[in-house]
Amino acid sequence: MTNPRIVDVRFEHYPTGKRVLGVHDSKPRISWRFVDVESNFEQTDYEIEVSRGSPSSKITVDVIHVSSSESHLVPWPKPDYPLASREKCSVRVRAWGKEQPDPLPWSDAAEIEAGLLQRNDWTGRLISAPWSGENLDKPQPEDLLRKEFTLCSKPVSARLYITALGVYEAEINGKRVGDHFMAPGWTSYHGQLHYQTFDVTDLLDSDANCLGVRVAEGWYKGRIGFGFVRNFYGSRTAVLAQLDVTYEDGQTFTLGTDGTWTAYRGPIQKAEIYDGEVYDAREHIEGWSSTGTKGLENWKPVDLLSSLPAELRLVAGSKPPVRRLETVKPRQVIETPSGKVVLDFGQNLVGHLCIVKQIRAQAGHRITFQHAEVLEDGELGLRPLRACKAQDTYIFRGDVQGETYQPRFTFHGFRYAQVDGWPSSEDILTSIEAVVCNSDMEEAGTFRCSNDKVNQLFSNTKWSMRGNFFSLPTDCPQRDERLGWTGDLALFAPTATLIYQCFGVLQDWLRDVAFDQRQRGGVPPMVSPNCLAGIQTWGDVWPCAVWHDVAVLAPWALWEETKDIAILEQQYESMESWLKVIPRNKDRLTHLWDLTAEQLGDWLDPNAPPDDPQKAVTDPILVANAFLSRCLILMAQTSTILGRKEDASFFDCWYTNARNEFVEEYVSPSGRLVSDSQTAYALAICFDLLSPEQTIIAGNRLAEIVHSNKLCIGTGFAGTPFVCEALARTGHTNTAYAMLLNEKCPSWLYPISMGATTIWERWDSMRPGGSINPGEMTSFNHYAFGAVSKFLVERVAGLQRGSPGWRTSRVEPLLGGGLTSASASHVTPYGVVSVYWVLEEENRTGDGIAKGRKFTLDVVVPPTTTMEVVLPSRGDKTVQVVGSGKWSFSCVV
Repeated sequence: MTNPRIVDVRFEHYPTGKRVLGVHDSKPRISWRFVDVESNFEQTDYEIEVSRGSPSSKITVDVIHVSSSESHLVPWPKPDYPLASREKCSVRVRAWGKEQPDPLPWSDAAEIEAGLLQRNDWTGRLISAPWSGENLDKPQPEDLLRKEFTLCSKPVSARLYITALGVYEAEINGKRVGDHFMAPGWTSYHGQLHYQTFDVTDLLDSDANCLGVRVAEGWYKGRIGFGFVRNFYGSRTAVLAQLDVTYEDGQTFTLGTDGTWTAYRGPIQKAEIYDGEVYDAREHIEGWSSTGTKGLENWKPVDLLSSLPAELRLVAGSKPPVRRLETVKPRQVIETPSGKVVLDFGQNLVGHLCIVKQIRAQAGHRITFQHAEVLEDGELGLRPLRACKAQDTYIFRGDVQGETYQPRFTFHGFRYAQVDGWPSSEDILTSIEAVVCNSDMEEAGTFRCSNDKVNQLFSNTKWSMRGNFFSLPTDCPQRDERLGWTGDLALFAPTATLIYQCFGVLQDWLRDVAFDQRQRGGVPPMVSPNCLAGIQTWGDVWPCAVWHDVAVLAPWALWEETKDIAILEQQYESMESWLKVIPRNKDRLTHLWDLTAEQLGDWLDPNAPPDDPQKAVTDPILVANAFLSRCLILMAQTSTILGRKEDASFFDCWYTNARNEFVEEYVSPSGRLVSDSQTAYALAICFDLLSPEQTIIAGNRLAEIVHSNKLCIGTGFAGTPFVCEALARTGHTNTAYAMLLNEKCPSWLYPISMGATTIWERWDSMRPGGSINPGEMTSFNHYAFGAVSKFLVERVAGLQRGSPGWRTSRVEPLLGGGLTSASASHVTPYGVVSVYWVLEEENRTGDGIAKGRKFTLDVVVPPTTTMEVVLPSRGDKTVQVVGSGKWSFSCVV
């Protein structure tokens, strides 16, 4: 007996099953899902019950009835009655199905609470330690800021709104507030600053209390970007906080940061993004964030800083916080040839080490952790870190009960950690763990198949995405970089949306991209936040295809995944302004890129020398013009979606001319491209730049090139996401699989044969003999080449999005490569869609004649959606359309 019901009621793109605090959406859209409904269930109507109020106001209840089949991002039910600052709201939903007179039961309630929506809601001021602006040429210790206060009674509600110029942790009465790591995260600080909201009701006492905040340099004024640039955004760390308390009788109390707070140096002597943390436990101040603390006579009054600029957006943001999400125990202890002690965690990850057991040592004794991704000649491979020390140090205070430690304000990318100074009497293998940290995104997709190395490839992509979605999408997590490179995300965004629910992270980051772009006259930045501004070459206003095309490609990827028109509206100005500032030819081919423009092209083509990664075999201007055509057609479609008819006509016309000129310039009469390379043909095929006849020729030539290259990869950043797909589209399935499963260098599986657990930046980041690539730019954790995971989901498993937002899906497995099974699933706005197929052993007659192999396919289709199913066939492919539910199919292949 089924129990049909509504579940997962949620607001905007916030996680399900959690109370959402401090949002900046005054009219949040609402979504829900159905479970255990009949097959082919269709919603016809819904009702939303909205209960609203604030800690000091009466609860009101409204029920709104709507005739609609939509259950994803439906409008706020009372558009003329938006949420006010601090207002709480709970929502329940019920719905009617087609030909069902009675509604499904009311769902459980989902709760949301508005933050401080207006700047004048803030009573606090920016405060800073009086010495914060001193010694700007070197790293500074953390500062401790505190304020004691008294309440009249135990509150019924208390919220702490807080942010920092720098990174912070808050404490109340000696207890940690929340579980965010490296808050408030990294943004373009001159454009937007995110604040966090915490429910601190249970941390407050009925009378005397103390609020304390640690603040360190972080991205704001610590060393960031190339070289040794400090104080990029400002010269002083600062905190802005406000505590709002409500008593049982409705009376309120507010405590803000002001000149009555005091400051002192903390025990963290250095807190660097790149170089790590030094914690001197001898400087620990017992009870510093509690009342009754002794030794406060040396604390100094804080400085009041100028107010935040009015044009700066002080907002809650959409992205989930970075958190400490899991721990990994070391697999083994290695003694290196030089006698060093190294822990191997078996997984390249992002985070830090933690001493989890009470360790005893004399006061002043030091333990140092040195982090690295790989070993070379049996020792830590440190050269790829460049000018990054990636080193944490703990100095003991000499506690006879033992001491534990984990860093607060730094993170590293590593698999191996060298431990110097470990007390020999302690068991190192059971005393240290690695803590994995990244933006707390919900998992969106899975993939498995009968080939374990292909499964590892997908796992490597997931781990690289996790490690590099750290407040924003970065290129790498380990060396002196860790920047929001636009090219990496431009190419990876369609894959990212299949693996994790990353809408919030990318929505906030794209706001930074747009802000930085406005500062550059319409040209997007190479990295965002643009901490390279003013740095020669990378920081110059230099239009560059692929990288700057992120302004179009990333919003479109989010639209396709969610069908959320708001992301296109938010980014439209950014998308349009980028295309209109692209330098074009003056005399001929006037709809294409200026032929003399400097381009990065097919970055990290395996044929490029280690010290010249942009020296690819494919003409960089051809790459630029292929991506221009792609962006133009997407821009025309975006304009149409938004009802901008004139813009749609303009960009459609430009696209048509650009496509024709691309063929004129780059396609020979015989149908071959002037750049006879894997990337050139892959882009031309996947971007639909050729006629049907030319596409066949291009596919045949691409297959020839791949075979002549011994099935090895010949693409860099630009071509890699598309080469297998181009082969599949043009009927060269066997070649696509042979390329995918090749283990020779360069290939996707070569790093796995070398023990990789994340995606490498270079195809040969480590050479077959075990030496690190001699290039200066060598990372073992870059997600870009993992874009092939989209091919794994969509072609190997066969699970494809049928229309934007997943209202329709399609399953069409591509058999080959000796694979005998594959599965994939994806969390869509309407529920989980999944596929599993298996290919049985070949059947034969009694006299040994092959009768074929049985192919079985199982799918799950979410309620209110449909799926097209295409079985592999020796003849014409038949498309079957099924509604929601579980379905099984079989055939002989």
